[in-house]
Amino acid sequence: MNLLPLATLLLTLAGLSLPMASVHSDDPLSGEKRIILKGNKGEQLNIGSVTFVPKGKTVSYTITIDHTHFTDYFLSMKEMKCLEGPELWCHLPYPYEQPRTVSADNFSWLAHDLLFMYKKKGEFGANFWNGIYYQMKIENGRILGVAQAVDLNQLAAPPDDLSTPPFGEFERTDIEPQPRFLPFVEIR
Repeated sequence: MNLLPLATLLLTLAGLSLPMASVHSDDPLSGEKRIILKGNKGEQLNIGSVTFVPKGKTVSYTITIDHTHFTDYFLSMKEMKCLEGPELWCHLPYPYEQPRTVSADNFSWLAHDLLFMYKKKGEFGANFWNGIYYQMKIENGRILGVAQAVDLNQLAAPPDDLSTPPFGEFERTDIEPQPRFLPFVEIR
């Protein structure tokens, strides 16, 4: 006989509760979280999810991009999945092996999985120098990020050191988010 329902009922009547396992964790670096790109005019696109698994001082992750909101484009001899808005916002995931780890103060590898290129719809070809890298941090229990500029041409060849993210502090430039389509990311 399963006594859990009876115990739950008795504790509820007494104003107490049993701890229950939760699918959604309040820890920003544990469990499955949604990846939401945000615009300046209230746009919000849920583009997928990331699942964090703590492992000591680092946290490993797996990322899943949902291409439901994306449109296929063939730009500069490459098929790309792009979000349409005032600009095309094309996802270019990091193409080389990487550890897929983060820590509370370092989201570099996750940012490399969320690389985008932007361009005006009428422009010809891909403009890889118009790369977007989301600089992320934990704030109020969520991972928040702001777009920075990177030159995605740097990824044409694998880096010499595969253990170090190629877009470090000196390869990124702050940009004004106002003219960009989706300059913010929130992971919650």
